[in-house]
Amino acid sequence: MISAEDLVDLVRIYNPKTNAKLILAAYEYGREMHDGQSRKSGEPYFSHPVAVAAILTEQQLDDATIVTALLHDTIEDTRSTYSEVKERFGRDVADLVDGVTKLTNLQLSSSETKQAENFRKLFMAMSKDLRVILVKLADRLHNMRTIRAMRPEKQVQKARETMDIFAPLAGRMGMQWMREELEDHAFRVLNPKGRDSIIRRFITLQRETGDVVQKITSDMRHELEKAGVEAEVFGRAKKPYSIWRKMQEKKIGFSRLSDIYGFRVITRSETDCYGALGAIHQRWRAVPGRFKDYISQPKTNGYRSIHTTVSGRDGKRVEVQIRTREMHEVAETGVAAHWSYRDGVRAENRFAVDPAKWITSVTEQLDAEEDHDAFMEAVKLEMYSDKVFCFTPQGDVVKLPRGATPIDYAYAIHTRIGSKCVGAKVDGIRVPLWTRLKNGQSVEIIIAEGQAPQATWLDMATTGKAKAAIRRALREANKERYAKLGHELARAAFEARGKKATDKVLEKAAATLRLEDTETLLARLGSAELTSSEVVEAVYPNLAIRDGGEIELKKAVVGLEHGQGFERAHCCQPLPGERIVGLAHRGKGVAVHAIDCAAMARHEDQPDRWLDLHWAEGKHPAVYTVSLDLTIGNDAGVLGRICTLIGETRANISDLNFIDRKPDYYRLMMDVDLRDAEHLHSLISNLEAESNVASVERRRDPTLETAPGATAEAAE
Repeated sequence: MISAEDLVDLVRIYNPKTNAKLILAAYEYGREMHDGQSRKSGEPYFSHPVAVAAILTEQQLDDATIVTALLHDTIEDTRSTYSEVKERFGRDVADLVDGVTKLTNLQLSSSETKQAENFRKLFMAMSKDLRVILVKLADRLHNMRTIRAMRPEKQVQKARETMDIFAPLAGRMGMQWMREELEDHAFRVLNPKGRDSIIRRFITLQRETGDVVQKITSDMRHELEKAGVEAEVFGRAKKPYSIWRKMQEKKIGFSRLSDIYGFRVITRSETDCYGALGAIHQRWRAVPGRFKDYISQPKTNGYRSIHTTVSGRDGKRVEVQIRTREMHEVAETGVAAHWSYRDGVRAENRFAVDPAKWITSVTEQLDAEEDHDAFMEAVKLEMYSDKVFCFTPQGDVVKLPRGATPIDYAYAIHTRIGSKCVGAKVDGIRVPLWTRLKNGQSVEIIIAEGQAPQATWLDMATTGKAKAAIRRALREANKERYAKLGHELARAAFEARGKKATDKVLEKAAATLRLEDTETLLARLGSAELTSSEVVEAVYPNLAIRDGGEIELKKAVVGLEHGQGFERAHCCQPLPGERIVGLAHRGKGVAVHAIDCAAMARHEDQPDRWLDLHWAEGKHPAVYTVSLDLTIGNDAGVLGRICTLIGETRANISDLNFIDRKPDYYRLMMDVDLRDAEHLHSLISNLEAESNVASVERRRDPTLETAPGATAEAAE
C-alpha cells in the first residue's frame, strides 16, 4: 500500500502547490475509519481507496478529487457521516463523497425497470459534478484489477456491469485508455478462452514475423524525417477485446483480420499533423474509406486527431492516429483534462471540452422518455454511438450517431421539422427516409403541414431524441382510441376475476405501475404496451392467472374477421407479448408482423391493408419459431450442453445449420420453438450466461417477407 507521503509526492509531480496537509489528513482519517476492515483478498480495506487515489494522480487531478478518492467509502462503510466529512474537509469534498456513495448504492445489474431508474440517477449525479464519475470509474478500475479475489458468480456480474456500463461510459467521456483496460479485465472474466486464444495467436504471429511494431515505427520515423516533420511515433498491438470485437463484427477469423496494430504520431503543430499525413500517404497506400479528420470536425468530448489506415510493411494494414501534444493529452485523459493541474495551476488546454454540456443535453433528451425500455434504449444509443457529420444547406454541421437517417437529422434540427418531414434530399438527390447518412453529406429536409409522425419511423430512427419525440406524438395521436379499447380490456379482465374496474381501482393500478394517470394506463393497455394481467396484478397480486389450458393456435391473434386466416411473418417472427400489426393479402389471409418490422416500410403507401391486431391473453403453446444466431466455442461437448440448456428452458430446437466453422469457434443458425417474448428473453439470458457462448442474437431478415398461403390458421 502506498504511504501518505508517497501519495503526496505523486501529486506534487504535477501540482507543486498541492495542499499536502489536506491530503495527509484525509489519508489518516480514512485509515482510521477503515481500521479492522479487510478486502476479499485479505488485504487491509484502506489499500483500495489509496489505490483509487493513485489512479487519479495519473490523470493529474485536483486535490478535492484525490481527497474524495481516499474517503469515497467512508460514509457508506464506516461510522463516518456527511456532516463530519464536511466539517473536516469542506463542503466540496463532502458533496463529492456523498455523490460517489449514491452511485455505489445503485444496483446497475438489476431488472430493466430498476436499471432505467438508476441510469436517471446516474446522469443526474454526473450533471452536478463530473468528478464524481471520475472517482467511480477509478474505483471500478481498481476493483477489476483485483477481481480474482471475488466469488466466480460475483466476478461475472461485475464484469458484465463493467462491459455494459462503465467501459462505454469511460470511452464516451474520452478516457479511451481506461475503457480499453476495463474491457480487457471484463473480457478476461467473461470469455477467458477467447482472450487466451487471441494472445496465443499474437505470440505465434510475432514468432513468425518478428517485432512488426518496431519495424513499422522505424519506417515511419524515417519518412517523417525525410519530410522535415518533427514528431514522436509510438506503436502497439491492439487489445485482445478490441480484436475479438472486430472478429465478431466482421465475422472473420484472426488470420483474415487486418489493422491489428495501431500507431500514434505526435507532432508540434496542427500544420505538422497534415504534413505527417502527406508523408505517410506518399510512402504507403491509403485504404479507401478509412480516413477520418477529427481535427477539422472534433468529437463532442473534445477528441481531435487524424485517423488513416494504410497498407504498411509486407502489405499489413495499420491504423495511424496523428495529433498534437495538446490533442494527445485530451485524447488520453478525456474529461479529466478539464480538472488536471500542471505546475500548481489548472492546466489550460484549448482542446479540453467540459463534458457537462454533453451530460446536460443527454439528460434533457432522456427526461422526455417515460417508458423504461425506451429510456434504456436511448441511453445505450447515446453511450455507444460514434458520430457522423452532415451539413445543412446553409453549411452548418449536424452531428449524429453512426447509422443515423434523415429522420434523425430532421429531429436533430428541431422537433417540429422532424414531425412534418415527408422526404429528404442527400447531396441534392431525393432518398428514402430510411437511408443511412454518411460523413460529409449535405442533407435537406422536405416538410408538409399535414404530415404527422408514422409508427414505421421508430424503426428508421436511431437517436434517442427522435425516438422519444415519435413515441410521444404517436401516443398522443392514438391516445383516445387506445384508451377506449383499454377500458374494455380492463373491464373484461377484472370481471373475469370477479372484480370491477372502478375509477379507484384503475387509479391504484396506474400509481403502482408508475404512470401519471388512468388515461395513460388505459392507453398503454389498449396499445398492447401493457397486458391486462399486469394491470390486474398491480391491484390484486394474488389474482395472477394460474396455469391452465393453452390458447388454440387459431385463436392466438385478436382483431381478425370471422374466418380470416393468418400466418406469422418470417421476416420478423413476432411472438406473443410483442406489439403486432396485420398486413392483408387479397385471397390469402393476413401476415402478422411485429410493429417495428422493417419490411412494413415497403407498405407505407397502403394503409388500407394494415390491421390493428394484438395477441390473445393467456398461456400460449411453445409453437412459435424464432431464429437465433449463435457463436460458440469449438470445444468438446459445448453444442451438447447448449442443446441441453435449451431443453431445460422448455424450448424445442426445430432446425440447426452451421454458418461458419473455425478452429476456435462455430457460428450457427438455430430455430427454436417458443411460447412468447418472455420465454425468448429467458432463453437468451440463459445462453448468454453460458461461458462458451460468445454471442447470441435474434435473427430478423426483412427480405423474407411473408404472403400467407394454405398454412394460415383461420380465426373463428
